[in-house]
Amino acid sequence: MKEIIAVVRINKVSATKKALVQVGAAGFTALKVMGRGRLVEDKAVIAERRATLLALAQKDDYNTEKLITEFLDGTRLFPRRMFTVLAHDEDVSKIVAAIIEANRTDYNVGDGKIFVLPVLDAVRVRTRESGDAAI
Repeated sequence: MKEIIAVVRINKVSATKKALVQVGAAGFTALKVMGRGRLVEDKAVIAERRATLLALAQKDDYNTEKLITEFLDGTRLFPRRMFTVLAHDEDVSKIVAAIIEANRTDYNVGDGKIFVLPVLDAVRVRTRESGDAAI
C-alpha cells in the first residue's frame, strides 16, 4: 500500500481529477496549499517571464511589478493543489503516469512534484476493514 502525494498547478485540477478517475484510483483528496519550488537560476528565462507577466498585467502599477518580482525571486508563495491518493502497490506506476500526463506543460518550470510513500495501514471507518481492503 502506498500514498501518492501530488502538488500541481491550480489550472490543472480538473485534468488531474479526470486522469485519476480514468486510471481507476479508488479515491483521492485535494487540498489548497501554498508553496514554491526550486528557483530558476537562468537570468534570461527570468527576464523573459518577467516581461511576459508584466505584459499580461497590462498595468503600469507598482504593486503588480512588486508581486511579479516576488514571484520570480522566490519570496512569494503561490497557490497550488495537493492531491493525496492511497493505492495498491501494483497501481502506483499507472497513477503516477496519469498525474504526469495531466500536468506536464511546455513551460519547463512549475509543473509540480509527486511523492510516493509507504503506508503501514489504513482503516475504513464505516466497515472497520483494514489494510488493502480499506482502499
